[in-house]
Amino acid sequence: MANGWESKFVEASQIDQQEQIRTQEVFDAKERLGRLKAEEARKVQALQLTRARIREQLSRTSNERYTSLLNTELQQIDGELAKLA
Repeated sequence: MANGWESKFVEASQIDQQEQIRTQEVFDAKERLGRLKAEEARKVQALQLTRARIREQLSRTSNERYTSLLNTELQQIDGELAKLA
């Protein structure tokens, strides 16, 4: 009788370990996803700030070459923002 109880206990213990592993894997996946979303949000914010700075510089410059350079940068940033959105 004792052997049957012990084997059921071992089996239940193994099942508990498997469930804990699955729970930890789900938690880790959610945590990774949260970090990725936060990183993406920081990238978007940085690009938006850079875009605002470039637009400010565009409003203050009269040099055609610099305006052209800023417009090119602005297009690149808009492209990156479109990819992230």
